[in-house]
Amino acid sequence: MSATQLTALARTVEPNVALRRFLALDAVVTGANALAYLALSGPLGRLLGVGSGLLLGIGAFLAAYAAGVGLVASRPHPPTLGARIVVEANLAWTVVSLAALALWLAPTAAGTVWTVLQALVVAGFALLQHMSLKARQLSRD
Repeated sequence: MSATQLTALARTVEPNVALRRFLALDAVVTGANALAYLALSGPLGRLLGVGSGLLLGIGAFLAAYAAGVGLVASRPHPPTLGARIVVEANLAWTVVSLAALALWLAPTAAGTVWTVLQALVVAGFALLQHMSLKARQLSRD
């Protein structure tokens, strides 16, 4: 994906605005996921084939993470270090999700599909955020 395609996806020609938008979208999606896990841990646990306690813990973690990502996104010029931490955390989440699926979780078919899909979405956020950081750096040079 080129910088031009990236900025078109973000509907802006300014890499800094693209970064803020991709961080904000990440925070909103993560926050919605957190709320669902916290409010519906029992029914979702049964649907996905994982314990409700695990979903409550993940939901609490995701709520705190979404707040942190939202804080980085709220800055007029998101700090490079903060954005890099978000990218790396998203990549780590992707790897751990897929490893958990392969090594210790035994979810339902819906849970397996959900785990793979959310890992792909999080990896997509990491890619878009990384590309935005790179485009922002290139625009300064």
